[in-house]
Amino acid sequence: MAISNSYALSRRALGAGLGASLLAGCGASGDDYAQAATNIRRPLDASASDPIVELVRFAILAGNGHNTQPWRFERTPDGIDILPDMSRRTPVVDPDDHHLFVSLGAAAENLLIAAPTMARASALSIGAQASRLSIALETRTANNDPLVAAVPRRQCTRSVYDGRAPAAEELSQIARAAAIEGVEVRLLTARSEIDAVRDYVIEGNRVQMNDPAFVQELKDWIRFNPQAAIAAGDGLYGPSSGNPILPDWIGPTMFGMAFTVDAETKKYTEQMASSAGVAVFTAAAATPANWVGVGRAYQRFALQATLLGVKHAFVNQPVEALEVRTQFAAHLGLGDKRPDLVIRFGYAPDLPFSMRRPVSAVLST
Repeated sequence: MAISNSYALSRRALGAGLGASLLAGCGASGDDYAQAATNIRRPLDASASDPIVELVRFAILAGNGHNTQPWRFERTPDGIDILPDMSRRTPVVDPDDHHLFVSLGAAAENLLIAAPTMARASALSIGAQASRLSIALETRTANNDPLVAAVPRRQCTRSVYDGRAPAAEELSQIARAAAIEGVEVRLLTARSEIDAVRDYVIEGNRVQMNDPAFVQELKDWIRFNPQAAIAAGDGLYGPSSGNPILPDWIGPTMFGMAFTVDAETKKYTEQMASSAGVAVFTAAAATPANWVGVGRAYQRFALQATLLGVKHAFVNQPVEALEVRTQFAAHLGLGDKRPDLVIRFGYAPDLPFSMRRPVSAVLST
């Protein structure tokens, strides 16, 4: 899933004059971006004239790798089908499309959660190799799921947290919400456990950063300024990772200068030290259908955490770097199972929310 990047470049380092000239070339402002993101994340409209469009709008607010939004939606006589959009693969970081199918599962869960509020009962069926997720909808009495309120507010908050730990009962609520058959969610809250995961994150990050293809793929999905992010409607918006707004003509260059192993190691060391815990998601088997289940479990985890004011962010390097994944699985005592997602959690202020493409770009009518 989305990996945070660090190409910190302060106004002081730029100099006031140069900083102002750089920002002048960025087109749309941060306020324009905030307004666009807020519009995308407006509350669910239970009285919408087209319930299918409204349900898809909510579905696409799900977490997804690199914010590539690798999904398509089709109306059916019975409801909505979700299909993978292979044109939005990230073949370097996700060569077997694991994250892609996790993303589809997260979108499906958003839709399943929102449907009762739209007076629709829903049921999910998964086609062979998860090539099609079919969600049947049937008109029923409206029944609001509390998690609906968290859908527009959920975000991966890729920053240093404040070190506070959720109460034990809150952790139990989050774990219960994430309970999906075939998916184990392990919450690690002891400092020794968090530090051990940190070491795997740092090693996985080192492996990835020494791969030029990985670095280029990541760079391709970064949106360095509001204008680029709004125009694309996808990708990793730099300020969502706490980085400065930069025009496109210099953003990639500054990224290349500042995105170093040492800088990333320092960043992840600080972020992991500030986190209250780590959640590790593991499916019963390494198949697309099971990865869909992981996505559903993740989305429920994230929404319940959001309701409780708990932030989270992916630190998936230990499951993305193959040689590190094997060691990480052994460390966790998983046998031949594959760890699927690694997520740190804690408390922090919101960062700018990510963009989404319009429903018209993903829904076939």
